[in-house]
Amino acid sequence: MIQGAVFDMDGLMFDTERLVYENWQAMMDERGYPYDIEAFKQTVGRRKKEVELFYKATYGEDFPYWELADKGRARYVQRVEREGIPVKPGLYEILEFFRQRGVKIALATSTSRETAELNLRLAKVSDYFDVLVCGDDVTNGKPHPEVFLTAAERLGFPPENCVAFEDSINGIKSAYAAGMTTVMVPDFLQPTDEIKPMITYLCKDLSEAVAYLS
Repeated sequence: MIQGAVFDMDGLMFDTERLVYENWQAMMDERGYPYDIEAFKQTVGRRKKEVELFYKATYGEDFPYWELADKGRARYVQRVEREGIPVKPGLYEILEFFRQRGVKIALATSTSRETAELNLRLAKVSDYFDVLVCGDDVTNGKPHPEVFLTAAERLGFPPENCVAFEDSINGIKSAYAAGMTTVMVPDFLQPTDEIKPMITYLCKDLSEAVAYLS
């Protein structure tokens, strides 16, 4: 029986991965670093400390990661405050579906709490979430299961009684390792042969999951 629903955020609930990519592409172009969408995909679903390791391994130890990360976040905040958060299809439907059935809802994201709370507020969905577990709340990033196990613990339910929604490969690995039912709604990353057996339901958008979970 599903008692808890645990959602990733960027690329799943909100079309924010594209905003982040556009910022990084612009900043890398300004600095003269070779960069493209394939490089950005290596950072999807990872915490900043892990992303820093990728950039330094690729561009050298003197790469100014934190300077660009801060600059990119400032650009991101300005844009979403001005234009709003691009909400993924089916988000409001699936959240309301769970609310009507008394299912508790958690967020499990690699993003900082400050940015997560901003996104939820702008999308007007903060009230749906009983628990927030963010990148700064855990020691291990995805694909480690810590973020999903922490979400289940804070919801007060066994992981096997929770369904996890993800768009990334590392996210699915994390939720599967935690023992949850998994729903993948791909964004930048399509499911690989490695993770296909880990996906309980593969959906084109969040609303499609309603039929599977009804």
